[in-house]
Amino acid sequence: MNVLVLGGSSFVGRAIVWSLYERGHDVTVFNRGVTPTDLPAPITRLVGDRRSDLSALSGLSFDVTIDAIAYQRRDVELFYGALGDRAGYYQQISTISAYEVPTSPGADESTPLRQLGEIDPNAPVTGVTYGPLKAECERAARELFGDSVGVLRPTYIVGAHDHTLRFPYWVARLQRGGRVAFPGPRTHPLQWIDARDLGEFATRLAEERFAGAVHVLQSSPPLSFGETLERIAAHVAPSGTTLVEIDPERLSDPSWRQKFPLWTGALPDNALTFSNAGALSLGLTLRSLEESVDDTAAWFGSREWPAQWLVNDGDLLAE
Repeated sequence: MNVLVLGGSSFVGRAIVWSLYERGHDVTVFNRGVTPTDLPAPITRLVGDRRSDLSALSGLSFDVTIDAIAYQRRDVELFYGALGDRAGYYQQISTISAYEVPTSPGADESTPLRQLGEIDPNAPVTGVTYGPLKAECERAARELFGDSVGVLRPTYIVGAHDHTLRFPYWVARLQRGGRVAFPGPRTHPLQWIDARDLGEFATRLAEERFAGAVHVLQSSPPLSFGETLERIAAHVAPSGTTLVEIDPERLSDPSWRQKFPLWTGALPDNALTFSNAGALSLGLTLRSLEESVDDTAAWFGSREWPAQWLVNDGDLLAE
């Protein structure tokens, strides 16, 4: 296949591109050319801006387009205006945040999508607007590209090359050992997907021209936040490491909450309890959490501790 990937330089897009390349497809990436990348030389790189300069795509045609960076309705509209049917089969990477919160655990793909309400379809992306805007991107895709569109809805994405540094924090912190603080409740559910598994699944569905929407996530039913950290600790933490649960009510200062990535305690009870039965039936294969930990640890290595990470758990544990 001749495949265009919108984005493609880092994390999710990178994983998709590498999977396509390793499967023998001809891959072109279109992005701003700002993010450093380790993509192999045969990948064609086109530089532009999907919101202001799509001229690099002029006259080109593709069998498949995988859109990893649609965040506002205009992103889809402008791209369709530039390529139209020349985009080929269109697949969009969305999110389970596009859903209304399910009323019970184990929700499937029939869960209603969020509506914009008072939100402008091209509003800035924030914690409040992210989910409704992604849902609107899905609607725009179907309106423009038709019912053959494929939509993948992942949950938290983990693994190497994670520019958000959410999962790498816990791997690196537990490797340091000692008394490791984490906010409760430890029983709150957490669901994730390794970026490589997402990339391979996106490739598979593109090859099959999958039409419809599907969740892409690892644990169903989910592990709890506490269980996830315990498994990471069992795999990489030195002897004597102790996980210490912190009452989230003590984290009244928002700066403390920012120090604990992937914490799910502020989410509604069923926000991360989706079923992955649909994806498994379509051939999703899953790495173990431990494989994701190993890959993340090898990638992060001994680099400098990022400024946004918690430096001293003792400030909390001493209270």
